[in-house]
Amino acid sequence: MVKQKVKAKAESESRGPRSSTTVAAIVILLLYQGYTLSIVGIASPWIAKSFALDEGKLAKLFAWMAISAFGSLMLARLADRIGRRPVILGALILAPIFAGGAALAPTATGFAACVIMVSALLGGSVSSAIVLLAEELPVKQRARGQAAAALASAIGGVLGYLIIPALLAWNYSWRWLLAPSVAGIVLAVPVAMMLPTQSKWTSAKSSGSAKRTHFYDIFHPIYRRRSITLLTCAALDTIAGTAVNGWLYYQAVSILGLSPVAASTLVVTGMGVGMIGFPLGAWTSERFGRVPTVAYVGGAAWLGAFAFYLGPPAFVSWPFMWLVVVYCWFKIASDVMTVGANSAATELFPAALRTTMIGAQGITAAAFSMLAQVLIAALIGPLGGLASVVRYLALLGIPSAVIFGLFIDETRGLTLEQSALEDQWNEVRHNPWPIEAEDARPAADKVRG
Repeated sequence: MVKQKVKAKAESESRGPRSSTTVAAIVILLLYQGYTLSIVGIASPWIAKSFALDEGKLAKLFAWMAISAFGSLMLARLADRIGRRPVILGALILAPIFAGGAALAPTATGFAACVIMVSALLGGSVSSAIVLLAEELPVKQRARGQAAAALASAIGGVLGYLIIPALLAWNYSWRWLLAPSVAGIVLAVPVAMMLPTQSKWTSAKSSGSAKRTHFYDIFHPIYRRRSITLLTCAALDTIAGTAVNGWLYYQAVSILGLSPVAASTLVVTGMGVGMIGFPLGAWTSERFGRVPTVAYVGGAAWLGAFAFYLGPPAFVSWPFMWLVVVYCWFKIASDVMTVGANSAATELFPAALRTTMIGAQGITAAAFSMLAQVLIAALIGPLGGLASVVRYLALLGIPSAVIFGLFIDETRGLTLEQSALEDQWNEVRHNPWPIEAEDARPAADKVRG
């Protein structure tokens, strides 16, 4: 026992500099990802004008873009086969090329095709990145690492809102938003120098466990309750999140009638204040646990989104400030939830299935993102407008938080091997699936006990 503790301490100390470098590399990647993937939402009012799309047609275009997650799933599965590093670097090289294609696309179809490729590549690389964080960081730093990654993505997402008013003021096209995404190809070299060449996935590869797994192994009886719960939550959160986040800027500019400067001020303020949710989420995840963080704080987040799309009440003297306050409420709580959810999702599965599970959540998100946009397009008329539809869809995030709280095992304070039930997995992966009654909950409870 003493030898194990000494070995663990030595490994933790030796990981120190490497862990910091890995976090820095992933922060760079997620700054780029956050900026690039926010462009479509930010530019949606002007994309609609450029391609002569009404609200219904724009929703359908967004729905088609959601199929990018199929590509992300393929890359996530590839990351469990060939490693996290090649997937991340490949995406950083190819995504800027397709971003350039989107900037030059003359038709909505060509634009959507390029955006799908960019989203697929960055989705797969981000899945690999957040898993790599869980694998590289010591136990007590995993939640903080996920907070740093989420913060970087959020900062990247804010940048476009700062740029678009300047582009419009100088009479530049919204397409210039894609210029930094194209220039992002230069990031491949420094990120390659910072990413580790050896990781926990390397051990899984050397043992052969990575090669002997299949996509459907995430539904093995050991992990079935976890995987089904996460996929259910992904479905509900995606419908709510696609509605709320995808139409935010459109709601502010085209429906509420705010100027681009006022709309950007609103969004940037909300995102800036909301960033305190990332360190707060890391603290609550380590102090109270991943599950309470998602279940309680995450559930409350969607009430803020509902209030935003409900609009300022008649008795409010400063409607703009009311919008800022409720949007800040939504962003703080959702950022807290993001840290807890990412920490849990990367800790619940073994190394050979970890990125595959993230990819499965992505494919679920794709299907339900498409469904969300189809529902929005279909319900705009019957429910009396876009804001009404989004308002009701936002409430689906609340049952998602409840389901997460009821069925996900707490992983706070456990090693990756314990939380992912690695020993049980290594015992059964060579054998046929056990009978249905052999469930994961007793094993997980035994680990926690």
